[in-house]
Amino acid sequence: MSLLDIWRLNPELLADKRVSQIIAFAGHGRLRDGNQASMEFREYLGVVDSNRLCGHAEDCLAERFEDGGLALQDIVNEMGRRLGFRVMNGVYRGTSGGINHDGLWKQEGIEIVAEVKTTDVYTVDLRIPISYRAALVSSGQIGLESSSVLLVVGREDTGALEAQVRGSKYAWDMRLISVDGLIRLLKIKDNVDEPGVAARIRGLLRPQEFTKVDEIIDVVFVTTQDVQQLEEIPDVPNVGQRPASFNDECITRITNYLGTPLIRQSRVLSASPDGSTVVACAVSREYHPETDPGYWYGFHPRYVESLASAQQSFVAFGCGSAATILLIPFLDFQPWLDGMNMTHVGDRSYWHVHISRRPGDSYVLRRKTGFSSVDLTRYLLGR
Repeated sequence: MSLLDIWRLNPELLADKRVSQIIAFAGHGRLRDGNQASMEFREYLGVVDSNRLCGHAEDCLAERFEDGGLALQDIVNEMGRRLGFRVMNGVYRGTSGGINHDGLWKQEGIEIVAEVKTTDVYTVDLRIPISYRAALVSSGQIGLESSSVLLVVGREDTGALEAQVRGSKYAWDMRLISVDGLIRLLKIKDNVDEPGVAARIRGLLRPQEFTKVDEIIDVVFVTTQDVQQLEEIPDVPNVGQRPASFNDECITRITNYLGTPLIRQSRVLSASPDGSTVVACAVSREYHPETDPGYWYGFHPRYVESLASAQQSFVAFGCGSAATILLIPFLDFQPWLDGMNMTHVGDRSYWHVHISRRPGDSYVLRRKTGFSSVDLTRYLLGR
């Protein structure tokens, strides 16, 4: 049984395992270029959620084991995919005369030659990754002006290596980031619903001068703005509470129900690794539980394009907790949008989704005057 089959059929078996133990379940238990273990481990990384992926990166740095550096290389490449790059895995062990890069990341005119190091204790020969980039340019795989080298270093304390890069002639061809920094960027992308944030994050990984810091400010701004919008549902009184945040638990239940892994694309959107299944999952705490229990959500027009382009798509609403989820096929949900109130703020707009909980635990979608309510009870997950 392959590692991916074990994860799908019996995830509890791997739930508390460290990376070294997980690799032991793959193929013959050792990572080698082109072997079965490598293929199975990369397939597994492609379907686990981002929290688990980041935990595996931390494992590789905390626990020294023989294939730890190779596993970290695969994990960092998967993080690149989650940030929206098209990633070609590199090689574990170089060959004489080969282009022995750790990974090649491409998207929207950005081409990055990744070099992964578990530590910066030792001086890195910067000429080596630069030579890989030159060879890729010569072979026509990347362009000179659009490409750069990204050093991904295990430790956050990268001062010595930073000084080495700054003092070299390669300073304008290289960028450096710690694994912790890469994890933080991935978490920003996963937890913000602004569609342009992933592109802005990818731009930060290219070499650039910082006399003008607009690109960094843009990432901070859209992150802050997105969090603020969670509170901007005007029908709901401001009760001074933090927004509900149990999306991950909902996605876990939906994954198990659909039988397909779902990877977070943003705070609301998740998709299967091949993009054939897309779920927009929003959550709300319960308001007015004693008098008129209900839930409020914002549904953005940008979700429609992603949902409509998938082979199968669903809109999910977590009602108070992950124990109560309404999972609605998008084809059923889309016609109801016309009957919902809509807010326009600048160039942004969203529909208000108001769901009431009725006696007997039935759930109703309430719409504006002139449109009938919709009984949603049949969409309760698990019924």
